[in-house]
Amino acid sequence: MARCYVHATEPTLFGDTALVREWGRLGRRGRRRMDLVAGRVQAVEALEAWLVRKTRRGYVPKNPAP
Repeated sequence: MARCYVHATEPTLFGDTALVREWGRLGRRGRRRMDLVAGRVQAVEALEAWLVRKTRRGYVPKNPAP
């Protein structure tokens, strides 16, 4: 079963920052969750923590195309 995860930081309409996580099986509709954080620094720290968890489970990061 092929799965995909997308983690990103995005600005909100009110000037805050959100950590956005999307996941699901390839070819299917996935799920999306937005976690509001206090600032950009905290969002980047949370993003890095999620990346560490996923790489420990065997997922390989894929760099976006230029």
